[in-house]
Amino acid sequence: MNIDQLRESILAAPKNGYTKMSEEQKNEMNAYCRRYAAFMDAAKTEREATVWAVREAEKQGFKPLVPGMDLKPGDRVYMNNRGKSILLAVMGAQSLAEGANICAAHVDSPRLDLKPNPLYEDSEIAYVKTHYYGGIKKYQWATVPLALHGTVCCKDGSSVDVIIGEDDNDPILMISDLLPHLAADQMKKTLAEGIVGEQLNVIMGSEPLEGEGADLVKLHVMKLLNEKYGMIESDFVSAELTIVPAGRCRELGLDRSLLAAYGHDDRVCAYAEMESLFELGTPNKTAVCILADKEEIGSVGVTGMLSQAFEYFMELLCDTQGVKLTTCFAHSFCLSADVSNAYDPNFAETCDKRNNSQVNYGVAICKYTGARGKSGASDASAEAMSHVRTALNNAGVIWQIATMGKVDQGGGGTVAAYMANRNITTVDAGVPVLSMHAPMEIVSKLDCYMTKLACKAIYEA
Repeated sequence: MNIDQLRESILAAPKNGYTKMSEEQKNEMNAYCRRYAAFMDAAKTEREATVWAVREAEKQGFKPLVPGMDLKPGDRVYMNNRGKSILLAVMGAQSLAEGANICAAHVDSPRLDLKPNPLYEDSEIAYVKTHYYGGIKKYQWATVPLALHGTVCCKDGSSVDVIIGEDDNDPILMISDLLPHLAADQMKKTLAEGIVGEQLNVIMGSEPLEGEGADLVKLHVMKLLNEKYGMIESDFVSAELTIVPAGRCRELGLDRSLLAAYGHDDRVCAYAEMESLFELGTPNKTAVCILADKEEIGSVGVTGMLSQAFEYFMELLCDTQGVKLTTCFAHSFCLSADVSNAYDPNFAETCDKRNNSQVNYGVAICKYTGARGKSGASDASAEAMSHVRTALNNAGVIWQIATMGKVDQGGGGTVAAYMANRNITTVDAGVPVLSMHAPMEIVSKLDCYMTKLACKAIYEA
């Protein structure tokens, strides 16, 4: 064996995924990404993602899971958890005593939530006050086109969905920033202090109603909301209204190899889970797809991954076969499908390039996330990593390894730890992202497509 043969046989040599793809696969990739982009345009909040998922699942033959219903291999069921998260399953040929193959993602993203008493007028400009949700760089949200999305439960008991700023005929919303000519003091501040939370006030209008009295601009804005949605000001208390970047998912780069959109984290993995689940026939093990809420603030609440909603869903499935839930969990596997940070040469000092994911190298498998000393990580075992590696290799999936930047730089986590705490073997994997948590994030089409294939491989393992 010569030196080149030896090197090839025993050394790892990651390559750009495009060197491994056929023209047919590229065509499939582009078609998949068009479908994904349409989903992103329709689902900018967890509520909208859940509505979309329910509608598409029912088209694919999924039915609401009802306690006591009879289920047989191949049956498709779902549970809509309060309109903000969803769990879906395709029943397998094997008993749930042998476990389930689970893919878990989240459909919430960093944003600006309206405060309960948001609308006010200052200097004859109407604003709404916001409270940012999740980890954001606040300065990034000033001077970009914004839209209002959400649901309002009105005084009369009715509810109405709100979307302003997405249609070409809609107005957009915006947060102002200070002109550089007067920003001498602002420019001396750190990035974290340049725009602070209480300055994330969104401009709603500036034209006063005709008449006498105070707050005529605020009254005008409220009148417009009342005419279109039937809202009165006190309805803000029973509303979930959020400010998100306006605009569609767009192809990026002259070669159109990338996608730019708000909320790739983590709807890019959520969509991959769903489409691959929809394509299943009758798997060997029951395949379960989780689209959870509240991951960006710790997976808390009744729609987050720490909720008992997942146990309830799985218990209903297990009850149809007389299987104990704990037995099912002990033999299950979960792919915690969440994004990783893609290596950015503009900020090379933050990453260990040898261990960081990068665009166009495929779905990124992450043994552990966490911060510094692996705090908050589930830290998958060698056997768990081997299971994923083998499943992906057998399915011809292009994959790579990922870690969360340099050891002492910071870090983060996702739902993997909460699944592992349930005695479910869990590994993190997902799409590498540039500009994560920014108003517009960037992903590679190749990595998106490979993540979809990875989810399918895990369901079928």
